[in-house]
Amino acid sequence: MNHVGSEVQNGQQAFATLGTFLAEDGWYPQQIEERTIYRVGFEGKNGRYSCFAQIRLDLEQFLFYAIAPTKAPEAARAAVAEFLTRANYGLRIGNFEMDYSDGEVRYKSSLDFEGALLTPALIRNAIYPAVQTLDRYLPGFMSVIYGGQTPEAAIQTIEGDAA
Repeated sequence: MNHVGSEVQNGQQAFATLGTFLAEDGWYPQQIEERTIYRVGFEGKNGRYSCFAQIRLDLEQFLFYAIAPTKAPEAARAAVAEFLTRANYGLRIGNFEMDYSDGEVRYKSSLDFEGALLTPALIRNAIYPAVQTLDRYLPGFMSVIYGGQTPEAAIQTIEGDAA
């Protein structure tokens, strides 16, 4: 069997599994054009988030992005970058990212399922930590941008003595 063909076939099966999981779990997925990406939304305690669930067919990878509802203004990006770096330290699943060119902040969780089946349990275990972590840290992110709080103080408020 052609190895590249089997990767794409496994990726296509993963995309089908992802769509089924998202629909059955109440995420109301919307496929973006003809791409292997679903747009979904999540409402947490601290905000509403646009999210993207993507399958990279050729690489057999699952990527999930939860986007912060506010972009970091240019003047605050250095402080936000420090906040995100402090937040990332110690996170076990996923990480925060910021696009320095436009201030978009997102949380990324990903899985490499090469040669394995992407299961609903793996999908759940990737997406829920992403949205829950973004929701947990959003108040600190906002306090750095708009409240004049230092990144260190904002992390201390969120993490307490664990920081």
